[in-house]
Amino acid sequence: MKVSDNRVWISDVCPRDGFQIEPELVPTEVKIKVIDALSAAGVTAIEVTAFVHPKAVPQMADAEEVMLNIKRNPGTRYEVLVPNYRGAERALRTNPDQLNLVVSASESHNRSNLRRGTFETLNEFVEVAKLCAEAGVPVRGGVATSFGCPFEGKVARSRVLEVIAQYLDLGAESVTLADTTGMANPELVRETVRDVKAKWPHLEIHMHFHNTRGMGLANVYAAYVEGIRHFDASLGGIGGCPFAPGATGNICTEDTVNMFHDMNIATGIDLDQLLAASRRLERQLGHQLPSQVLKAGKTMELHPHP
Repeated sequence: MKVSDNRVWISDVCPRDGFQIEPELVPTEVKIKVIDALSAAGVTAIEVTAFVHPKAVPQMADAEEVMLNIKRNPGTRYEVLVPNYRGAERALRTNPDQLNLVVSASESHNRSNLRRGTFETLNEFVEVAKLCAEAGVPVRGGVATSFGCPFEGKVARSRVLEVIAQYLDLGAESVTLADTTGMANPELVRETVRDVKAKWPHLEIHMHFHNTRGMGLANVYAAYVEGIRHFDASLGGIGGCPFAPGATGNICTEDTVNMFHDMNIATGIDLDQLLAASRRLERQLGHQLPSQVLKAGKTMELHPHP
């Protein structure tokens, strides 16, 4: 994908990161409809599901069924998350466009999430990467808790860089810096992006922000100013890590798209279709979504003068 100053690419993670934390099981047919609606709206990439053990994340027990029943849009990349070799084997049988790996820069969060140390996980990913290379499927390396850990607090920048280096050594084509529990702030985002780009100037970097403390879009803009053009977001603003205390929703896709469109920055996404999908999702889940644009309407959605 060619990076332009007037274009950003947004990956919607609602079907995976969003649904995984919902208290009631989301029906498979609802997941498929949401994914198809995101494709129809022109979303660049969708993280469809995660191939994890159903006891660990019950919402993802239907991973194969979802992947095999969505309508694939040639302009959309269908990605899946895998935590280990077994998950990768399952995932590759469903013809994903990309496998997303994740490890925490924080040792304690990685043990809470994956029940092993950070570098133990990365060592296991070597074999996952080989399996993907044989299948011709690209890998992206996710670095959770890049901006802070709910157990340890600040995470050393050197630790984040060390994890990225190992991902690149095993063949990852891009990386995601994830603010797992919303501990980032705009200045920290800019400093982190500068340090990563100084070491790997041509690396494709994706940002994954949560709006836990209301700084999600401010962090998006800070990353954009530093040259980042790839962002994760979740329809309706739902989601969060079930293994991180206090984690609330991801930044909202429609809020992010609305912000970029207001700044005359293209996303390739039809905001009206996105809002229609978010309204349906709110009804299907039976609770209000965090989305601000869903509540207030688009910025230039004017009203009759009283």
